Amino acid sequence: MKIIKNLFVLTLLFLSIFSASAQTKAEKDNLSLNSGTIDNQFEFVIRRSNNYQDYKVVKKNWLYMLKAHTLDSLKAVHKDLTDTQLVIENQAKEISDLKSNLTNTQTSLDQTNTEKNNMALFGMQMSKTNYNVLMWTIIAALLALLIFFIYKYNNSNAVTKDAKHALSEIEEEFEEHRKTALEREQKVRRQLQDEINKQKGL
Repeated sequence: MKIIKNLFVLTLLFLSIFSASAQTKAEKDNLSLNSGTIDNQFEFVIRRSNNYQDYKVVKKNWLYMLKAHTLDSLKAVHKDLTDTQLVIENQAKEISDLKSNLTNTQTSLDQTNTEKNNMALFGMQMSKTNYNVLMWTIIAALLALLIFFIYKYNNSNAVTKDAKHALSEIEEEFEEHRKTALEREQKVRRQLQDEINKQKGL
């Protein structure tokens, strides 16, 4: 009975190790320096770099490509941010115009309510009730438009905040990776110089 349990445990352990190994290999094969997210490209550089003691030896051209891709991503984020800002400014102007139109409509409605029951509108006579219904319909439509543009403005504002936050995270991540890469390169250079000095000492 114990032998069967031990065999069962060993089989499960073997299957889990095999599955994890296959998954890691599949993930590694899917990574690329020429496509995917910046995070995936950094992961590609980290996984494909050679090991030297506790350090990673990274090809210079990989670093240059990674830098170029990161800068391209930052430019795209900056462009999206600028475009979003223009949309927000245009929508703010439209909201201001709508508020002005709404104020004018309300003033016109107040003046009309003081007049007689029958009044002319666009050359036609209509009752005060019909006139009020028409005016409130216009106001409701303007309010609906105002609410719609306020909603759009808030959405654009949220997109801008998200874009700024994403830009900040990308810049921080890039700076951290750049510092790490520089430190690694300096350590490798020092070790190489030490080896050269040892060889000269011989």
